[in-house]
Amino acid sequence: MTVEAKICGLSTAETVEAAVDAGARFVGFVTYPKSPRHVSTEAMRTLGALVPRSVTRVGLFVDPDDALLDERLATGALDLLQLHGRETPQRVAAIRQRTGKPVMKAINVGAASDVEQGIAAYGGVVDWLMFDAAAGTLPGGNAHAFDWTFLSGRTVPVPWFLAGGLNPGNVAEAVRVTGARIVDVSSGVEESRGVKSPALIRAFLARVKAL
Repeated sequence: MTVEAKICGLSTAETVEAAVDAGARFVGFVTYPKSPRHVSTEAMRTLGALVPRSVTRVGLFVDPDDALLDERLATGALDLLQLHGRETPQRVAAIRQRTGKPVMKAINVGAASDVEQGIAAYGGVVDWLMFDAAAGTLPGGNAHAFDWTFLSGRTVPVPWFLAGGLNPGNVAEAVRVTGARIVDVSSGVEESRGVKSPALIRAFLARVKAL
């Protein structure tokens, strides 16, 4: 089967170009000041302009207000909004309607019940879901994986991403266990916290392409 990949938390032209050139289907830019991967509005504008139309540009937000969404969307650098905070289904639906952009909701998974509850709560109001590990100090990008068997054989009503602790060495097994068609990586392609490695980006995407 074909598996696609998102490289999240990009913050330099060099790493954006590495991701695009190596075949990423999605690239992610973080708007969350507590994250080492946070980029300014102007940086997002500049980086987004480097991405061809064939690659989807994703903005990661954590409980954003309308003003922040408007500011970032005005850059023209985002095609998809990823909500990684405590947004309620009602807030997610309102953001989707107000912005006119497709929306993805991240579900923090610590137990099998989190998968079930996330699908029940958000499956009818989003365009995409993401299943990420609940462990860590940040909403995402903590280099932790959850028990992939929670997703094995699971029916999800919308397209979904697998995230949490993925890297070039384990992505093949993660896909085998979960059946994921789209994988998301951030910390797993970093040479230090928040600093992406073009070589690791290429290695990860090569492994995904081989699937």
